[in-house]
Amino acid sequence: MNDVNLQEKDQPRRGRFFILLLVAGALVALDQWTKWLVIQNIPLNTDWLPESLEWLAPYARLRHIQNSGVSFGMFQDGNTVLTIFIFLVVAAILYYVSTMKSENVWMWVAGGLYLGGAVGNLIDRLTIGKVTDFVSVGNFYIFNVADASINISVAMLLVLFWLAERKASRDSEPPNPEGNP
Repeated sequence: MNDVNLQEKDQPRRGRFFILLLVAGALVALDQWTKWLVIQNIPLNTDWLPESLEWLAPYARLRHIQNSGVSFGMFQDGNTVLTIFIFLVVAAILYYVSTMKSENVWMWVAGGLYLGGAVGNLIDRLTIGKVTDFVSVGNFYIFNVADASINISVAMLLVLFWLAERKASRDSEPPNPEGNP
């Protein structure tokens, strides 16, 4: 009887873990496909925009670069250390989500986005020794799908933690008998 209860409680968790892996897998596939397209079609260290969108060139363009560091060009030529660090991050994500009790599906989606982004860039580091970046907006740093998903996941997690904190704060407040705020 006890085993049946454990299996019933574990079913929703398996579903959420499936969501995490599905999001991460889809993200890795999209990231690697877009990087492959860029490598095949845009020579290294050059820009590309369709002729009809040339007016966008000062603001947005595809620029094929290879980054041996991290965001904003920091830690250049630190591929070995960064690769080890990313393996540790992936392990930490997998450990954290294996212990996560949150029933909020968006937490699992955010975890999948982060995991997929980390794995997408890790694949580049392991296969070509650098990360292929190609989205250039204004004078901002040049990034890729994996980088964008990591940033989106962090923003999602911040909002989700903030909302959870607000809910916990409201739930812990004693009711006001007079009905005044």
